[in-house]
Amino acid sequence: MNIFLLNMILALSWALLTGNLDFINFVQGFVIGYIILYVLRSAIGANKYFRRIPKIISFVLFFLKELIKANLIVAFDILTPKDHMRPGIIELELDAETDAEITILANMITMTPGTLSIDLSEDKTKLYIHAMYIEDIELTKKDLKENFERPLLEVMR
Repeated sequence: MNIFLLNMILALSWALLTGNLDFINFVQGFVIGYIILYVLRSAIGANKYFRRIPKIISFVLFFLKELIKANLIVAFDILTPKDHMRPGIIELELDAETDAEITILANMITMTPGTLSIDLSEDKTKLYIHAMYIEDIELTKKDLKENFERPLLEVMR
């Protein structure tokens, strides 16, 4: 059985047993189920799951931080009289190979204010991105690869 699914079943069981079906209680059940499964990891053979969950949580928190930072930059540019935009289109070489990796990466870039995924090359090796703030093209590419693609691939693979 999929360990994540088992963890979700334990969380749902916790919520039903306590009689409280709100989100916080479900998260508590998920954490308790995670701890139980962690203790039993050698018996159920699920070591990969326990390395992946902290990475996922870290990735989500990092993305939320980047999302807030990008919102503040765009809001500052809108509210100030001086225009700080230097728009352009970037061709980003992808290390992502599967459709799921490419789709999630493109959506993360699009959800971040100031950037928009425009197109994907026919061979799925290049993603074309419109960015509102480009000081240095190579630095922007490096930032996208290091801050979005690399952490995503660590979580997905």
